Amino acid sequence: MTDRPSFVLHDHRKPRPHFDLRLEEGGVLRSWALPKGLPPDSAHNRLAVAVPDHDLDHLTYTDEHKFIADIGWWELVDRSEKRFVFTLHGRDASRRFALIRTDPPNWLLHLTKEQPRIDT
Repeated sequence: MTDRPSFVLHDHRKPRPHFDLRLEEGGVLRSWALPKGLPPDSAHNRLAVAVPDHDLDHLTYTDEHKFIADIGWWELVDRSEKRFVFTLHGRDASRRFALIRTDPPNWLLHLTKEQPRIDT
């Protein structure tokens, strides 16, 4: 087991299709629902609605309506009261995002212009 904090991206099929982003922090999974689909892969922002924290056992939880779209570890880049910048190191890629607080519980999930360098 690694000492790096974990993340999981769940794909939910019910009650309506959406994704959940969960970041391990402080012994729980801080969670945001992404009702408009996958995290952005371009300049398009996604609504991210803060939802209650989940237990760490949700890192590997699946059922007939929920499966793991991506999993890995994350690292903090920068944090303030209104902005949370982090890099997700998933199965196939590392991507840097910013969660920008709008009106609680709403945030915007934004793919940053600056992305982690990939060493070859």
